[in-house]
Formats: sequence, structure tokens, C-alpha cells
Amino acid sequence: MSNPEDIKDDHEKETVVSRNFIENIIDKDLEDGVYSKIVTRFPPEPNGYLHIGHAKSILLNQGLAKEYGGTFNLRFDDTNPQKEKEEFVDSISKDVEWICGEKPPVYFASNYFDDMYECALKLIRKGKAYVCDLSAEEIREYRGTLKEPGKDSPYRNRSVEENLSLFEEMKNGEFEDGSRVLRAKIDMSSPNINMRDPVIYRVAHLHHHNTGDKWCIYPMYDFAHPIEDAIEGITHSICTLEFEDHRPLYDWVVRELEYPHPPKQIEFAKLYLTNVVTGKRYIKKLVEEGIVDGWDDPRLVSIAGLRRRGFTPESIKMFVELCGVSKANSSVDYAMLEYCIREDLKMKRPRMMAVLDPIKLVIDNYPKDQIEYLDVVNNLENEELGHRKVPFSRELYIEREDFMEVPPRKYFRLFPGNEVRLMHAYFVKCESFVKDENGKVIEVHCTYDPETKQGTGFTGRKVKGTIHWVPAPFAKKCEVRLYENLVDEEKGVYNKEDGSLNLNPDSLKVLKDCYVEPELVKVEPYDSFQFVRQGYFCADAKDSTPEHPVFNRIVSLKSSFKLPAQS
Repeated sequence: MSNPEDIKDDHEKETVVSRNFIENIIDKDLEDGVYSKIVTRFPPEPNGYLHIGHAKSILLNQGLAKEYGGTFNLRFDDTNPQKEKEEFVDSISKDVEWICGEKPPVYFASNYFDDMYECALKLIRKGKAYVCDLSAEEIREYRGTLKEPGKDSPYRNRSVEENLSLFEEMKNGEFEDGSRVLRAKIDMSSPNINMRDPVIYRVAHLHHHNTGDKWCIYPMYDFAHPIEDAIEGITHSICTLEFEDHRPLYDWVVRELEYPHPPKQIEFAKLYLTNVVTGKRYIKKLVEEGIVDGWDDPRLVSIAGLRRRGFTPESIKMFVELCGVSKANSSVDYAMLEYCIREDLKMKRPRMMAVLDPIKLVIDNYPKDQIEYLDVVNNLENEELGHRKVPFSRELYIEREDFMEVPPRKYFRLFPGNEVRLMHAYFVKCESFVKDENGKVIEVHCTYDPETKQGTGFTGRKVKGTIHWVPAPFAKKCEVRLYENLVDEEKGVYNKEDGSLNLNPDSLKVLKDCYVEPELVKVEPYDSFQFVRQGYFCADAKDSTPEHPVFNRIVSLKSSFKLPAQS
């Protein structure tokens, strides 16, 4: 297997010279004078929270706009009031700004409802749309199959005047929901089912988060979307592969409405992560049943969840770049995302000391009232992060796993008679230990050698083990949450028998009695650090307070994951 660093370097070199298929299309359009300025957009429907798959679309569209000196918009495709909420508008806005590093111009499809209505009238006048009285079930029956053509609606040949009158009555609220629709008149025998007179307007007496009760008819997505793009001057409507079969309808709409510089739809492959839950229906169920504590639970791959866990925009951007842009669907291991956050944080964050399963260590020959402040480098690989002072005292906390009464072979940490280095401090030798009434070790007693202070140039002898610590009188008690995959990776995401989720019962482990060095008392939400020997951790944005700090493990320090070799 190739070295991940070498592969990363190769990837960075390749991105300088290679062009993805979307860039090739844009290059030709600019060369041919089809467009003079590139405008892209990210158009989510505000019916849920964004997840890691959406990040690819956001960064792709923003990246193309930046590359070509163009414009990138955020547009809410809010044409279905039944499922949309202001809550989702707010969360999406926050996520996009965080991922992009800036707030893009924001638009709402609902602001164009008047324009869309006029577009529908234009199609009716052109004889390209008609009001249909068939029920939804009847429309499906008339549509035909992949092997058999559809048949014309009995209402297909209504006059322009009758269609205009009926459509106005639909707008005025004179019909019940589902009683009539407006359909495009295209071709009921088309091999593409999407072109068999698709519904473009429906009656729905629903309150809209943006337009209130002004409308009781709403445009369908396939009709509204190309109009929105055309109004905003979008040049390249970049979407995922499931919309490929919808492209002929997209092109038909902008052609029949006679836009002078119509947008061009281009499809790319979705980003799939293995063993993660992204379906809104499933996440909603997890939230409602209290299995997760909200759409931003750190075990979810929602963008809000990843942000709360401690992922950075830079790490997500690296991940998206490594995945690349193609026309072929593929799946990526979650471990690649973890690789990216490690790569991003290792040079940026200080390495702090935290003890997650503490036992007390007492240095019997250290002066009882003495406190000294040790100079500690924040990150050995990045001198720019500077130094900090850590108090050292007679009583410390160390990890329980760093002491054993009867050690196995090649155990180089503390045991009776053995000497180790306390990180950044002194050599200490284990002299004795104390157990409670249940036989559990609660205290380890050591002696120290004052000559062995780190940085003094001591070379008298060596030790094989180094352990970390926190000073007991100054340490801050905190809660630490250790996250694993929400899904049982061996069983897969879904139960094949009933479609339920195969949940991992150990996806969250909460440690209540942890201690961190005093510097970590001052943390703000989303602040992240490396805890020496433990992994990367982040101050929880929802639950952490100065009185009760809470840290989420972002990712462990090491993984067996390697980037795949580049062909």
C-alpha cells in the first residue's frame, strides 16, 4: 500500500493539471461565447438538515464560481410548503456559510411565484399546457410504462380559452386539493416517462413560510427549477445523476419559455459514505425516539453534526477533493473523512494533557507545598503555536491503564519498582500503591529524581516509558464523550428483513470523571485540541459550559486506513 503522504502529494500535483468533465464543458462554453460569466448555485429544498453529501455539491458549485471569477448563489427551492420549515432555512443558511467560509447571496424560489404563474400562462397560450381533471392515480395509469407508451388525457385538447379560465379559477381557490392540475403538453409516447405530459402546477391550500396564504396553487419542482435558474442567470445547473432523465424536460421548459441565454444542466455522481445514515426519514425517527439528541448529534453525518463533533470546513473540503468529480456513482469509506480531519488538525492544534480514567499519583519526596510551572511546547511539529506553562505539584492524576500491579511482558509504564518519565517533567519510580475495600487501585506512590527534569540535559540513564498527567490541585473536572459509528458496521446500515437500522449499542460512551489541565478551562464552543495519546477532541457547542466542560472525541489518533492508490 502506498504512503498516504505520497498519494496526497500526487493528488495535489494532479489537480494543477487535470480538469474534470464539468470544467471541460465550461471551458468550451466560454470559448464558444455561449456565456460570458459563470453563475452557479446550490438549490436545497428546506425540508431537512444538510448532510456530508450536500457538502460536495456546495463546494463544487462554489469552487467553479471562484475558479472562473463568477458568482455562487444559495437558493431555497421552497415550492412545497407541505414539508418546508423556517427551521430548515436557518440551519441550511448556517451550514452553507460555514462550509463556504462566507455568506453567499440568498434567493428564494417562492419570490418568483408571480413569474412562474406568468410562465404557465405563456405555455397555455402557446398550446403547450392544459388543465387536467384526472386524479393522481388516473394520471399514473394513463402515463404508461417503460415498455408501453402512455395515452392522452381526455382533457388534453381543451381550448386555450378554457384552459386560461380554468387555470385562473385554480389560482383563485375555486377547486379542492387534487381535483385539477396543470400539465405540460409534450408527448405521451415519449420513451422518457418524464416527458409524458408532466404535471407542472397543483392545487394545494397550504400556508407558505415565505408567501403566507397568497397562493393556493404551487409549481412542481421540474417546472419551477429551470425557471428559477433562468431568472437568476445561472449558466450551469449542476445537479446529481438522478436528475439526468429530467434534463430533457428542463431543456424543454427553458426553450418553450424562450429564454435568450438558457442555463445548461450538468449531472455528476453523488457522494456516498459507507455505513452511515443520511436518509431524512431515518434521522427524523432517530431524533423523535431520542436515540440521538437532535439533527446535530455528533454521531450523524449532517453538516451540523459534523461541525458539533469538531470537523472543520477545511477537512471536509479536503475530503471532497480526494473523492473527485465523476459521472460514475461510488462509495467512500468513512475512514477517509477521519483521515482528512487528522491531516487538517495535526499541525494546527495544541497538544494538551487530559486524563480520562484517573487514578491519583503521589510523589512522596516532592515538597508538599511546592508548585513549579513547566514550559511546555504546544505542538512539537509546529513551533508557531508557541509554549504554555503547566503547573506541576506533588499530587497528580494519571491514566489508570498507565499503572499495573502485575504487568505483562513489554509493559513499560508504571508498576512496582519501575521508573518512567512524566511527560514534560521528571522521572518517577513506583514505590507502592493503595487499594480500596473492593481491591481497586486508587493511589500510586512514587519518588522522583530532581536531576531528571526535562530540558536540563540529564543523560544519566534512560527509561522506556513516558506517561502524561494533570496536576491534581489545578485540574478541571469534565465530561468526555467517546463516539463510535452509529451503525453496526458488521451488519450494515439496514436490516434486510424489516428495513430498520442496525444500530451500534456502543456508539456513545460518556465518561463523567475526567480531568484536564487548567489551560482547558478557558475553552469556547467548537475549540478543538489534541489530547495527548487519546485523540482529537472538541468542546461541545450545545452542552459545554465553563462550570461543566464537555469534550467530544472527533477522531482517534491513529487508523489503519490508507488512501487508495491513484491509477
